[in-house]
Amino acid sequence: MCDDDIHPGLVHDPRVSRRAFGLMTAAVGGLAATAAHADDKVVETDVVIKTPDGQADAALFKPAGKGKWPAVLIWPDVMSLRPVFRDMGRRLAAAGYVVLVPNLYYRVKKAPVIDGTFNFANPEDRAKITPLRTTVTPEGTDRDALAYVAFLDAQKETDKGRKIGVQGYCMGGPLSFRTAAAAPGRIAAVASFHGGGLVTADPTSPHLLIPKTHAEFLIEVADNDDKKEPDVKDKLKAAFAEAKRPAKVEVFAGAAHGWTVKGSQVYDETAAEQAWTNLLDLYKRTLR
Repeated sequence: MCDDDIHPGLVHDPRVSRRAFGLMTAAVGGLAATAAHADDKVVETDVVIKTPDGQADAALFKPAGKGKWPAVLIWPDVMSLRPVFRDMGRRLAAAGYVVLVPNLYYRVKKAPVIDGTFNFANPEDRAKITPLRTTVTPEGTDRDALAYVAFLDAQKETDKGRKIGVQGYCMGGPLSFRTAAAAPGRIAAVASFHGGGLVTADPTSPHLLIPKTHAEFLIEVADNDDKKEPDVKDKLKAAFAEAKRPAKVEVFAGAAHGWTVKGSQVYDETAAEQAWTNLLDLYKRTLR
């Protein structure tokens, strides 16, 4: 799953521009931030988070007005932080959450890492992503996850008496598993949408981390991912059962890899909205 041959061809978002995403930095105690967007429901801020490996650029979303809310970390897909994931962060914040969306590849490049249209069927386009993906390692993800959880907990709007949720798309699915294992005392909910590599033969396979977590899981599987690796869902269910972790693992019939992300060639609004409803149900039940 999440291999180049399973990805849809074209991914397009005409709003993507490096100018729109440029970070105007102003030092605030090790944090660089500027207000990038605000409306009557959500305040969006570009932030830079200090991690053990460098300075991670990210987008932070908070409900407008006074109050405290549970926090959520969103791991984006292989194309990393871009407008569609900012939209997701904004939508989730409007539902009552403090939301962080980091750039997966901050070690080598600031977001957006891809400008305009990207075609997975084009070898030259794929070659732009390949070296970036190698910078995302299991060990580095664990370090990042702890830094991001600490950053969310440091926000005055975060209700630290409530647990944190984490969700991931494509390669972000495994990163969500790792986050739950790295910070088991804080992560109560994990959601993976068309996640790739959740079960592998490697000793670092995400599914092997399930016993280390204290979270409830929502695993939404793409139909073509399931057809390619039909045993993955069964191995996940078995791993959850053995670890006694509550989990929902379901295949979305007819929905292809990437179906939840707008701009994807296979985006399916009906199925994506159902997945979003399932996500909000998970958070309402667990982030307390």
